[in-house]
Amino acid sequence: MTVTRRPFGTVGGQPVELFTLTNAGMEAAITNFGATLVSWLVRDRSGTIRDIVLGYDDAEAYEVSPGYLGAVVGRYANRIARGYFELNGRGYQLAKNDGDNHLHGGSRGFSHRIWDAETVGEASVVFSYFSPDGEENYPGSLDVKVTYTLKDSGELAVDYFARAGADTIVNLTNHAYFNLAGHDHGTILDHILQIEADQYVPVDAHCIPLGGLAPVEGTPFDFRRPKLIGAEIDADHPQIKNGSGYDHNFVLRRTGTGLVKAAEVRHPETGLTLEVHTTKPGMQFYSGNHLAGQKGKGGCTYPRRSGFCLETQYYPDSINQPGFPSPILRAGEEYRHTTVFKVVSTS
Repeated sequence: MTVTRRPFGTVGGQPVELFTLTNAGMEAAITNFGATLVSWLVRDRSGTIRDIVLGYDDAEAYEVSPGYLGAVVGRYANRIARGYFELNGRGYQLAKNDGDNHLHGGSRGFSHRIWDAETVGEASVVFSYFSPDGEENYPGSLDVKVTYTLKDSGELAVDYFARAGADTIVNLTNHAYFNLAGHDHGTILDHILQIEADQYVPVDAHCIPLGGLAPVEGTPFDFRRPKLIGAEIDADHPQIKNGSGYDHNFVLRRTGTGLVKAAEVRHPETGLTLEVHTTKPGMQFYSGNHLAGQKGKGGCTYPRRSGFCLETQYYPDSINQPGFPSPILRAGEEYRHTTVFKVVSTS
C-alpha cells in the first residue's frame, strides 16, 4: 500500500496537488481542490484495468466544471428551496445558484476550494478546510475534515467530520459520477441497480421536495430488486419528467446509526459490482441527465447519462421540511458520517 503526491495544476495562482492511493489491486486518486475523487482504477473479470470515475486531467478543468464531478459538496449538499432557511429565529438568505434555489453550497462551495491535505499511514489522505462564519452566508464557522482510505478489501472509505463554532446546518457528500464500463465507455443505461429503499422523496419541476415521502412500489423508482437503470428512465411518470430522468433522494432502510447497505450496481459485461454502505439516512440517485458532451480525461467526452451518482446525504431541503431528518449541527457538537464504496469483480 502506498500514497504518493504530485502537482495537479493551479487555481487562483495557488498550487493544487493530486494524491494517489495504491494497493495490490486498485488505485484511487484524489485532489485537494474540492477534496475531489479524480479516478479509481480497478480490474474487471478479464484483468483489464478500468477507470470507473468521470473526471478531468487537471485542477484548471475542475475549476470551471459545472457538474461537481467527484467533489465533496457542502456546506449543504443538494438543494435548499429559494435559498432560504431559518435557524434559532433568524432567517438566512443563501445564493440562488440553481434557478430560484440554492445548490451544493452556493456560488463557491466546498467543491471549489483548495483544502489542506496530509497523508496518514500507508492508505489514507486527510483533507481539511476551515469555513469562516458567514461564508456563503451560512451561520457559524465550520472545521471540516474528509478522509479517504483505500483498503485491500476493495473498499474506498470516505469519513466526514465537522465541528461548528455556532449553530449551523451541514450536509456533506461526495458527487462522484461512476461508470463501471469505464469513464470513457458511453452510457450507464445497461447497468443493473438495486437500492435498499421502500420510499423516495417526490419533487417539483425544480427538484425541490413536495413535502412528503412516497412509496416506490408500482413506480419507476422501485429498485428493491435489481433492475436496469435504463428500463424506465424515460417512463411516462410525472416524477421522471420533473427530474429529466432520475434525480431523487431515496429513504434508506435503517435502524440505528451504523453503516447500512444503500445500493449495489452491477455491470454484466465487465463483471464489476459497486456496493455503497453509509451512515446517512438518504441517498440521491442521479442518472447524469445533464451531462452534455463535456470534455473529460484523456480527451474523451461525457455524453448524457454516461455516469451515475449515488450521493449519500440528508434529504434535500431538510431544514425547511419538519418531517425530514434534521441537518442542524449545534455549536460544540460533532458531525461524523461515513460512506464506503466497494468494488468487486465477479466471474
